[in-house]
Amino acid sequence: MSIGSFLRLSAHIQMLPVLESGEETLVGGQAVMEGVMMRAPHSYCVAVRKANGELVTEQCELARVSETYPIFKYPVLRGLGMLGQAMWLGLKALRFSANAALEGATAEGKPNEKPMEISSWIMGLNLAFSLAFFIFLYKFVPLFLATQIGAHVPALHGRLAINLVDGVIRIAIFLGFLFALSRMKDIRRVFEFHGAEHKVVFNFESGKPVTVANAQEFVTWHPRCGTSFLIVVMLISLLAYALLPIDGFVGRFAARIALLPLVIGVSYELIRFAAKRPGSLMSLLTTPGLWLQRVTTKPPSDEQAAVAIHALNGAMDLEKAQGGQLVIA
Repeated sequence: MSIGSFLRLSAHIQMLPVLESGEETLVGGQAVMEGVMMRAPHSYCVAVRKANGELVTEQCELARVSETYPIFKYPVLRGLGMLGQAMWLGLKALRFSANAALEGATAEGKPNEKPMEISSWIMGLNLAFSLAFFIFLYKFVPLFLATQIGAHVPALHGRLAINLVDGVIRIAIFLGFLFALSRMKDIRRVFEFHGAEHKVVFNFESGKPVTVANAQEFVTWHPRCGTSFLIVVMLISLLAYALLPIDGFVGRFAARIALLPLVIGVSYELIRFAAKRPGSLMSLLTTPGLWLQRVTTKPPSDEQAAVAIHALNGAMDLEKAQGGQLVIA
C-alpha cells in the first residue's frame, strides 16, 4: 500500500464517528467507500458498487453489545459500548468496501492478477495512526495553543480562561478539518452515500414502501447521525474540562485523555434523555449537528440510493430469518 493510499484510508477512518448512527436504534447505518452499511438490531449488511457496476454485499448476524456484555446496559457505560461496537463494525465495513475497490482496480489494470487486499495488520496500523492523530490534533494542539495564548495574553491567563479557549480551538479545528476533508473527491462521494443512508432510513421510519423515488423525497440530515453526537461530545468536553481544578500542561493533557470515556458516556445519556422528551432540549442538542450535516451529507444519485436500499433489505432479510419483528413506533 502506498503512502497516499494509507493516508486516504486514514482519512476515512477519521470520518467513521461522523458517519455512524449515534445510538442503538431500530435501523441505522454508515457510509463506506462506494457503498453503505445498514444494520438492524441483530444483523447488518454492507452493499458496495464496484467500478464495473457489480454490486457486492457482506452480511452477518450481530448481537447488540449490551446483550453480549450486560455491563453495557448501565448508564454512561452503555454509551461506551455503543460507540465501541459502532467503531468496530464501521472498520469492518470500511475494510470490506476498500477491498472491493482494490479488487476492481486490479481487475481493470491486470485482470489475471490476484486482487489486492488490505490485511488485518495494515488496518490495525492505520487505526493506531488515526488514534494517535486524533489525540494530537484534538487534545494536544488545542491545549498547547491555549496555553501559549494564556502566557502572552494576561486576560486569558487564568485556569478557566485557558480551558475555555482550549475548547473553542478544538471545535474550530474539528470544523476546519471537516471542511478540508470535504474537498477530497473520494470523501465527497462518501458524503453522498451518507446522504443516501439517511434518506433510506427516513423512508423506512416513515412506514412508506422503501423505494428510490420515496427515499429521494426526504432530506439528508438526520438527528441520530454521528455528526450530531460528536458536536454534543465537544460541547460537553468544553464544559467538563473548563471545571478541572488542574494546573500545568501535562496534568491538563493527561486529564483530557483520561476523561474522554466519561465525556462520551455522559453525552450519550444526555442525547438519550433529550430524545425521550421532544421539544426545546432535543432541538438545542441536535440543531448544531443538523446544520453541520449540510457538510457531511450530500444529495445522492438514484444509483447511490439504490445501494443503500440494497443494504437495508439485506439487513432486514437476515433479521427476519432470525425471527425478528421490526415495528415502527
